[in-house]
Amino acid sequence: MTRPEILIEIPKPDDFHIHLRQGAELQQYTHDVARSFRRVLAMPNTLPPLKTPEDLRDYRAQITKAAGVIGLFEEFTPLLTFKLGSDVPATSVAALKKAGAVAGKLYPQGATTNSEDGVQDLGEMYPLIEAMEAEDLVLCIHGEDPTAFSLNREAAFLPKVAQLVQDFPRLRIVMEHITTSDAVTALNSFPDRVGATITLHHLLNNLDDLIGGFLNPHLFCKPVLKAPNHQQALVAAVLQGHPKIFFGSDSAPHAVDQKECAVGCAGVYTAPVALPLLAEFFRAGDFLQGLEPFICHRGADFYGLPRAGSLASDPQVALVAEPWTVPARYGRVVSYAAGSTVPYRVETREVQK
Repeated sequence: MTRPEILIEIPKPDDFHIHLRQGAELQQYTHDVARSFRRVLAMPNTLPPLKTPEDLRDYRAQITKAAGVIGLFEEFTPLLTFKLGSDVPATSVAALKKAGAVAGKLYPQGATTNSEDGVQDLGEMYPLIEAMEAEDLVLCIHGEDPTAFSLNREAAFLPKVAQLVQDFPRLRIVMEHITTSDAVTALNSFPDRVGATITLHHLLNNLDDLIGGFLNPHLFCKPVLKAPNHQQALVAAVLQGHPKIFFGSDSAPHAVDQKECAVGCAGVYTAPVALPLLAEFFRAGDFLQGLEPFICHRGADFYGLPRAGSLASDPQVALVAEPWTVPARYGRVVSYAAGSTVPYRVETREVQK
């Protein structure tokens, strides 16, 4: 039998922004991402949120247990974050780092899912951010001003990012899931200690895909999809190999009844299809050689971690030209591209140890 053609083989990559949730379904969500990614940066906006060293240790144990159910996922590594708030003392930052935190996440109040307890007064966070800078922890920012018009919220928040860059000269900052040409321009003006993530769905979709025909609730996310010119700015940056941009899926599962309802939740679940669709995106953009730096190198470099594939024992994945149909459901969640045909399948290549 003829073996399917291999599009590319790379080290099992990283996703530097993902939501794994909690409870019984955490196992499903962990398995969906662990099939394709070795390390993930898990977000802290759980209920209750991750704010203490004990929270982080417990959450890591839950994820590790979920990943360990199937031996294939033994190498899966969650990277942890804590949620900034007035109830997180600056004196706890060293202990948070010791418990496994590589970053703290700043959510403006009301900006997205489970951010009702988010930050109102950025200045109030300065002692905590100063402690993070001293411990060399990354500040991840959901960069939206919830008081601005929905399509302008990212641009409205950029002056606050600029202020943080100025006020904390050694702080590493990630502008999470950028969606606009304004954010790309701002990123270009900032020093190298400021990076940005881009999601799959913001590369492949714009606002017309959400509301241009019928309303598609499974493309509703925060930040919302933008106009085509903004999408094109993101695509150009990624396909030109922007040195400060790396992958963060912001894959965010919500049960179907929480999406297909009068008041739907924001979040796009891309974990099961992210890697093959990213491969197709880079292939179609005639820049397949840019896939590995985007998902294996630049994020790891920014966070000061070994690159995926830096050890001979690191697992590999191949993107195999074998079309498959995305299931209608993953558990209770409708995945991105549900029901459509994806041209590549992920095949794990175990390295002999």
